[in-house]
Amino acid sequence: MKLHRLLPLVLGCAGLIGSVQAASVKESDQDVYRPTGKGYGELDTVATENAHKGQSKPTGGGGGNNGIFYNGGPVMNNAAGVNVYFIWYGSWTTARKSLLETLIPGLSGSPIFNINTSYYDSAKRKVVNASTLVQSATDNYSLGKSLSDANIQTIVANQIAGGYLPKDTNGVYFVLTAADVAETSGFGSKYCGWHTHGTIGGSDIKYAFVGDATTIAPSGCGVNTPSPNGDGGVDGMASVVFHELSEAVTDPDLNAWYDHRGQENADKCAWNFLTTFSTGNGAKANVTLGGHNWLLQSNWVNAGGGYCALSY
Repeated sequence: MKLHRLLPLVLGCAGLIGSVQAASVKESDQDVYRPTGKGYGELDTVATENAHKGQSKPTGGGGGNNGIFYNGGPVMNNAAGVNVYFIWYGSWTTARKSLLETLIPGLSGSPIFNINTSYYDSAKRKVVNASTLVQSATDNYSLGKSLSDANIQTIVANQIAGGYLPKDTNGVYFVLTAADVAETSGFGSKYCGWHTHGTIGGSDIKYAFVGDATTIAPSGCGVNTPSPNGDGGVDGMASVVFHELSEAVTDPDLNAWYDHRGQENADKCAWNFLTTFSTGNGAKANVTLGGHNWLLQSNWVNAGGGYCALSY
C-alpha cells in the first residue's frame, strides 16, 4: 500500500480519515499509532483540539516529553537543506506561479522553518534550516482533470523520466493542481494536501499533492477573501505547502517523527495560526517571507515539552 500523510480540511469531523492502525508498540501503556495509508492530518477536529488546549503537549504524547517521538526512520538533513520542485498541473498564470514560488526561498533560513531543526535522526543529525526551489515544470492536463493518488506519482515519474526535472533523493516534488482539477481520493472533502514517498526510477522519491481549492473547497482549505497577497487560492495553498514540506523533511518515509496518535509535527498545529497582523488590504497574516506577507499555520517544536510556534 502506498503510504500517505494528509492535510485535511478546516471543516468537519472527517479529519481522522482513512486507515490508522494500532501498532504493537506501547508507550506509557497506550497504543502507538503509525501512518498506514491515509491517516491523521489537519482537519478541524484535530486542529482545534490542540489549539484550544493552548500550547501544551497533548495528553499521552510521544517520547522525550515533547508530545512527539522518534520512530527510527530518516529525516531530510542534507547539509545544503532540502531541494523543492514544483510541478504546475493544469492552467496557471505566470503571476500566480511566481507568487507561490517566492515561498520556498523565503522559508529558507526563516524562524518558522527553523522549527524543523528540532528534529533529528538516529545519529542526532538535525534537519537543516534551508530550502531551495531548484526547478519548476508544467504539465498541461496530461492525465485529465480527475486524478487518483496513483496519478500523482505518475505525474512526478513522467517529469523525471522525460528529463524535465532531475531525479533527486534530497528533493520533495510538489504536484500543484489548478482549481479545475479534482483529486478523487478526497481533495476538498477529506483533505487539502498530503505527502508520501515512492520508488521512482529505482530511487526513494518524496512527493506531495497540494491543490488550488478555490472551486472545490474554498472555506475548507483556507481560501480567504481578502488574502494577504490578493489571491485566495495561492495564499491558501501556501500554508498547505509549508505544512507538507515540514512533514516531509521530518518524516519523509513516514517512519521517523510522529506522536502516539499518528500525527506528524505540522498535524499537531494544523489551522493554528497564533498571533496575526493586518495587511494593507485588510487581510490577516502572521509571517513575512520573500518580500510577501503570508498566513501560515504554526508548527510543533520538539523541545521544551512541545508546543505550537511560529519561530524557534
